[in-house]
Amino acid sequence: MSIVFSALVAVFVGFAASVAVILSAAHALGATADQTVSWVAALAIGTALPSIWLSWRYRMPMICAWSTPGAALIAAASGFDMASAVGAFLVAAVLMMLTAALRPLGGLIERIPMPIASAMLAGVIFRFVVAVFDEMRISPLLVLPLLAVFLVARLLNPFLGVIAALVAGIAISFAGGLAHWPAREIALTGLEFVTPRFDIAAMLGIGVPLYLVTMAAQNLPGFAVLRAAGYNPPTAPALFATGFVSLLTAPFGAHMTNMAAISASICTGGDTHPDPAQRWKAGVIYGFAYLVVAGCTGLLIALLLALPKALIVAVAGLGLVGSFTGALAQAMSSDKERFAAVIAFAVAASSLSLFGIGSAFWSLVAGLSVLTLDFAAGRLRSRS
Repeated sequence: MSIVFSALVAVFVGFAASVAVILSAAHALGATADQTVSWVAALAIGTALPSIWLSWRYRMPMICAWSTPGAALIAAASGFDMASAVGAFLVAAVLMMLTAALRPLGGLIERIPMPIASAMLAGVIFRFVVAVFDEMRISPLLVLPLLAVFLVARLLNPFLGVIAALVAGIAISFAGGLAHWPAREIALTGLEFVTPRFDIAAMLGIGVPLYLVTMAAQNLPGFAVLRAAGYNPPTAPALFATGFVSLLTAPFGAHMTNMAAISASICTGGDTHPDPAQRWKAGVIYGFAYLVVAGCTGLLIALLLALPKALIVAVAGLGLVGSFTGALAQAMSSDKERFAAVIAFAVAASSLSLFGIGSAFWSLVAGLSVLTLDFAAGRLRSRS
């Protein structure tokens, strides 16, 4: 029963803490209600299948998830529609598969300084965290209690903070008459094919940053969680499997499947099962539970759409506080790279758009350029 309980808790934590960010991303791209349902359903399927296969094949709890930081990046982008975004998702999926197949590409990505990649992620997420307090100014009677619940609940368990805030927000919204069910009926579930359009601006502004953020903020920590639990995860097969599933689900709106970190930590410890050799079963149960989620996605989306905008924005921002904290700490961790990381953070946090390409891409360009100049100046000083 501990295996079943751990798997179900991991599903609840992963879904409840991040689905609000998906809704923000779908809104930013102008997705219809059916496309939004398709997006979440495809993500649930893309999370389920590799979790089941990899856990069963390698006999370890290889928990997969969708890229929440990636969804935040998409939500922060502007000027793109679903067709161009799907084209960018396909590019990100192909890059992930190439990383698994080509060692030089993986080595090249690993050479990108972690402070610069983390600064880009922190800059993107920053807007969502700040939005919590913007909404507090507009709806203080709703957002203030959510913040209080979040801060108290996380003292008991970091995983409970966002979930407790979401549950409290739903209760306050319905009790106060703030919730309104969508006027049109939403299907229980469904997949809607979106014909991709390969737009250069979207591929550079969404596709490449999505790939880099997923690698740095999701896959690498996910493998680290497994190693910390005493497992030796097969990195190349895992990257290829998640990349391949992402390729298949992208035309239905799913942005990226990757290795989980937070959800994985719930299923890899001794509380799941005292015998590490038995914990792989949690990955299989976790995957089948996500197939159930995929089957009733429309109902879950209808519940969230019934809630006031301030609640969705607040929960999304609170759900990203942990990611923002980790990314900002990593960005500022190195004295030599701190200045370049600050520049990268500032660019990513801005609304900069050049040649139709968003700030996430230019954040990497700016950070790496400043780092290169600093390195060149250091070499000149040492020679003189």
